[in-house]
Amino acid sequence: MRAFCTILLFAVLCPGAEYSGPRPPKADIPYLLHAGKLVETEAVEAREQQKKDDVTYIIDGAGSTVKTPISEPVFLIEAAKLDPRRFELYKMDVKNGHREITINQKRKKGPRPIHIEVTLVAEKLYRIEVSQSLENGDYSLSPSDSNTAFCFQVY
Repeated sequence: MRAFCTILLFAVLCPGAEYSGPRPPKADIPYLLHAGKLVETEAVEAREQQKKDDVTYIIDGAGSTVKTPISEPVFLIEAAKLDPRRFELYKMDVKNGHREITINQKRKKGPRPIHIEVTLVAEKLYRIEVSQSLENGDYSLSPSDSNTAFCFQVY
């Protein structure tokens, strides 16, 4: 019994295999994982426009410069200042040459964040996986407490 407990304790305390995949060259920027290569997302600051109970977040440009054919994208991010566990993923609407999303602050109407799973894979290295198939369009992955947006387009 003692030997079993010792082995169990050793297995719990010793980490598994070290992460050996690619690492992002810049901290605090999510990278799309494409067949072992990393593609940097488009980092922008969204403008806020308030109207009554609605807040609209606006990003210049009719579409992201970063494109992926993968409908269930996976991201890697080396966290320094940002906490990837606070990230939310939203589909953006394209209107009048820009991307936007409107959220109602009182009634909680409007779009809900798309479910993502965030996993620590190595010290300060997180894997973010989208839990459902995304339809074609523009998306924003961003911290819930910031106007910083990391954009990409599924085609």
